[in-house]
Amino acid sequence: MTERAADVLIVGAGLAGLTCARELSAHGLAVLVLEASDGVGGRVRTDLVDGFLLDRGFQVLLTAYPETRHVVDLGKLDLKPFEPGALVHIGGRLHRVVDPFRRPGGAVATLRAPVGTVGDKVRVARLALELRGRSVDEILGREEVATGSRLRERGFTPRMIHSFFRPFLGGVFLDPALDTSSRMFEFVFKMFAAGDVCVPAKGMGAIARQLHDALPVGSVRTDSPVASASSGGVTLESGEILRSDAVVIAAHGPEAVRLTGLDDIPPYRPVLCLYFGADVAPVREGILVLDGEGEGPVSNLVVMSRVSSTYAPAGRELISATVLGDAARSPDAAARARAQLRRWFGRQVDMWEPIASYSIAAALPDHSPACGGVQARAVETDGGLFVCGDHRVHGSIEGAIQSGVRAAGRVWRVLGGA
Repeated sequence: MTERAADVLIVGAGLAGLTCARELSAHGLAVLVLEASDGVGGRVRTDLVDGFLLDRGFQVLLTAYPETRHVVDLGKLDLKPFEPGALVHIGGRLHRVVDPFRRPGGAVATLRAPVGTVGDKVRVARLALELRGRSVDEILGREEVATGSRLRERGFTPRMIHSFFRPFLGGVFLDPALDTSSRMFEFVFKMFAAGDVCVPAKGMGAIARQLHDALPVGSVRTDSPVASASSGGVTLESGEILRSDAVVIAAHGPEAVRLTGLDDIPPYRPVLCLYFGADVAPVREGILVLDGEGEGPVSNLVVMSRVSSTYAPAGRELISATVLGDAARSPDAAARARAQLRRWFGRQVDMWEPIASYSIAAALPDHSPACGGVQARAVETDGGLFVCGDHRVHGSIEGAIQSGVRAAGRVWRVLGGA
């Protein structure tokens, strides 16, 4: 069976695909988004399990993201902010490191914390001020090196890099070796300095749901995996053939490679997110806890119910622990993680209830200079397909949304729009 389904077919209902659909619908084009799974959001989804809200991997929304602020109504997400800063586990204790511009009262504790030197902490403040004064375009246009190299260039000590930047930025980029492009590091650091770090009260999946709800009814078909695609339509795995004037591949990296044959899509990094339920929170505030000693396998931990009480049922706490790199693929990762957390918090960890674990083999693109770094990649293939996704810009919510806007603009121009 062959039928004309829409002006534009979009393969993938993640943030990039939904944003592209939103933009094209606003231009008056009929769009149909085809999603292989049973819901929208892609990697930015939230599951409800026994009263707990479980994001598919620990994720946050940075309110300073410029394109995101334009596309998403942040006010309707009921955002809940994290406490700015982190608690760094070193020497059997948690040491507080805060943003002195937001929490000046914590400056003394930060200076005393055995996380780098006083000079390192002054360098962090200078870096934040410097990046605030640079535009995003300027940052993304700078010469790129590995993040670890850029930190050493700026004079940070090995101790500061190992105890703070490695677990902090490693968790952001899923890259404990800090091989990620310095462009990405400076962009994200600017965003952290310029806005809040939040989650929506109803989970990160609320972002995708808002984009979905802005589309005309019937614009998204779930449970519709695509077998192949061309510039004039797609063939579903069911055998159904759908025709259109343009096709946008908005699938994430590995699937985009299969459907487009593009050779400039970088490999992806894995992550393992472990969720535990507890009666008592090991940390009484919504703040990031970092592994400052590198003992692993847990790189960071957050009590999500202390960021937003909506993440857990009444009287319960939700704890998220993130495992990176090769350890994320290890069959004994959960047991090793619990042993590590027992060293941090004592026997209470034995009482924590495993709620769920998310092993995500392709979580974020590898933006190391060796894999192409951070750059704006083409949104159209030689075969006439259009492409969007975080692999076209950079691996973040902002990158996914920006790529959707870029692809929609190109489709609109090719189809004869103004």
